[in-house]
Amino acid sequence: MSEDWAAVATAMTQRVRELGWRQRELAERSGVSQAIVRELQHHTVERRRSPRTLAALSTALGWHPSHLQEVLRGEPVTTMDRIAEPAATFTPDARSRLNDLDEHVRGIATRLDELTTEVRTALRQLRSTR
Repeated sequence: MSEDWAAVATAMTQRVRELGWRQRELAERSGVSQAIVRELQHHTVERRRSPRTLAALSTALGWHPSHLQEVLRGEPVTTMDRIAEPAATFTPDARSRLNDLDEHVRGIATRLDELTTEVRTALRQLRSTR
């Protein structure tokens, strides 16, 4: 069975264009490295890829997980009618806010650890003076 990586590249490029995305956005939404997205989209390296890679890209592009596998195998794409909304991602602002919250929670945890240590020390001193 032959694999049509050029067809995968074409399908990906057309869909990314439809969505108005850049490779970086597809990489972030799919969890696939930008280098692999670039290789696939430009058909520069033809090698076996994990089915999970193609499924992640398909899902991020709003297709059924098997869509790009079907394109690769040259099968009639039966998943076209199952196109969904592309996978959600955090906007840069949301990602920044989450990072700020994460940092804030870490600060709270650190302060709680410090307070716990101070309370233990105070209790030990109190017990030793009795």
